[in-house]
Amino acid sequence: MAGFKKLILIQIISWLLCVAAGSYFISVGFDNAVSEAQKDAQVTVTKYINELSIDDISAENLKKSIANGNTFSNFTLRDYQGAEIFSINSSSELPAFAEFIQSQFNSLRPQFAVNDAADVKVEFTLNIRQLAEQVQTALFIVILISAVLVIIPIILLKSIFYQLNKNISTTVSDIIDIYINQNQIDNDLQTALDSSSLKKLGKDLVPSFNRLSHFLKSKTQDIQNAAMSIKQEAYKDVITSLGNRNMFVEYYEKHIENCEQSTFGSLAMVRCSELQAINQSRGYQKGDEYVRGVADIIKHLSGTYTGSQLFRLNSSDFAVILPHTPLKEAERFGENLQSRFTQYQQNQELSSVANTGIVGYEKGKPLGELLSVVDNAMSMAQSKQTNAWHVQRETDLVNNVSAGFGNQNWRKVINEVIESKRVHLVMQNIMPLGKSIKAYAEIQVRFKTEDNQMLPTASFLAMAEKLDMAIEIDRLIIDSSLEKVKSRNLSEKFFGLNVTASSAHNDQFVIWLERRLLKDTHIASKLVFEVSEFGLQQNIKASKRFIDMIHRVGARITVERFGVGLTSFKFFRDLKPDFIKMDASYTRGLEDDKNNQYFMRLMVDLAHRIGVSVFAEGVESQEEKHIIETLCLDGVQGYYIEKPKDI
Repeated sequence: MAGFKKLILIQIISWLLCVAAGSYFISVGFDNAVSEAQKDAQVTVTKYINELSIDDISAENLKKSIANGNTFSNFTLRDYQGAEIFSINSSSELPAFAEFIQSQFNSLRPQFAVNDAADVKVEFTLNIRQLAEQVQTALFIVILISAVLVIIPIILLKSIFYQLNKNISTTVSDIIDIYINQNQIDNDLQTALDSSSLKKLGKDLVPSFNRLSHFLKSKTQDIQNAAMSIKQEAYKDVITSLGNRNMFVEYYEKHIENCEQSTFGSLAMVRCSELQAINQSRGYQKGDEYVRGVADIIKHLSGTYTGSQLFRLNSSDFAVILPHTPLKEAERFGENLQSRFTQYQQNQELSSVANTGIVGYEKGKPLGELLSVVDNAMSMAQSKQTNAWHVQRETDLVNNVSAGFGNQNWRKVINEVIESKRVHLVMQNIMPLGKSIKAYAEIQVRFKTEDNQMLPTASFLAMAEKLDMAIEIDRLIIDSSLEKVKSRNLSEKFFGLNVTASSAHNDQFVIWLERRLLKDTHIASKLVFEVSEFGLQQNIKASKRFIDMIHRVGARITVERFGVGLTSFKFFRDLKPDFIKMDASYTRGLEDDKNNQYFMRLMVDLAHRIGVSVFAEGVESQEEKHIIETLCLDGVQGYYIEKPKDI
């Protein structure tokens, strides 16, 4: 459209130039015609009067002959003395263009003629109105013709331009349709255009559309790559770089549950048994290292199976898919995992590493059902021994129709531990950071099978809670700890004992504990009972009854894992604990985390105002210990200070 406007502008300018040029030449011609007419009139008048005298001229006749004004606009006859004999003035207004020309050229002036006897003098001015009107008509015709010559090309150009635009638009539209409808074209559009009616119109557009096609394909590829990258980030575990639960679900549904071909294999679930304990005692950084170590072991062993897939389902669980692997071969995979986990346990000085549950799968098996079965297998593995594995077969489920088969096995194991009192006690000291600060050693418990194998502590306690057996376990731990203190003559030392919130809120347990502590009052005054902040908050009223009883027998209370919940200072005022132990998450990377430093300093200031001492757990480095000292905490606990050791 911009090009068409330029064409119109050029045409108008050309028309104006033509009109200006025509007007100029007509004006010059008009001026020349006036000059020639004046010359002719001068000659004619001079010749007419040259041989006449004033007596020979009849003024009346002369006056009649020129009075119509067509020849002269002014005519004056004088005698030899210059006296006016008669005068005619028939001047009329000239057209505007003639007046303008005369103002520019000034060629129309009065003329004079004298006869030979010098007794006749004539002064006259030609009347050029008729000539001007003729010229005006000619000029109008020129302007009209030039205007027609301009307007007609403009109309033709507009029509041509419109038709051209329409053809181009149609051609482009058709080529785009071809590109969209035949998007499977590998190289270019030449073949599609050659076989169509667009060949003539579109051939010049082919190179441009080929470039556009390649550009769009490259952009489409970029978009697909970006989408794939985003999907990978959403489907990737940050710590191990493995696929997460979303990717596991997608893979299973696509390649197993909804697979068109018949398929089978084994699914193994590996659960990190010490993650929670490591996070609390050594810090989250060590916990991440532990998870990566387990992932590397699984990746190395599963990599020997063709088409194997490894995913991290959550913080503690990994899923391994072994396509076309029967359960008999999967048993060997479980044995190899147990062997490698045991080596890793010894190198890292851990109580355990991980347990493995294994089940078989086939095409069409719903994922929810399979996960339920493998979780059952996991419960069985956890109840066996350290780093144990268990294969769950369909026949096992048929023979044990109870969905809680693994739970039943756990109940049996826990009962055996309680009856045989198979517990191993270790302790980890809290280092005081001031001379006047009283700290203590926290007693930690390990559980053993009848084969004297260590059970995964976190899994054991979690299953005890799940099966409502936590109270029996707490009683066992307290009894065993008091007997150990008495037998080793350690009644002068201070010890901390962990109690679950479910036990602290149970009236029968509280009554039992009070009577048990009153039997050994000299030991009770040296005990500190640790209950989690979250657990205490579940029932403030019951928590207050428990703490009041502890204080009544002379013992003390520590709120552990402090800072995880939403603690209010009414909570402190009502419960009145003796110590708080900051959760290990606040210690992790403390030297670089100003927010955690500010929060811990605030907690220390407020706790000290109400007489509560503050400890930090999970201290793993000298830098962390130094920052904690500057924040005026009262004690520190962690692997940098001391590892758990036998009492």
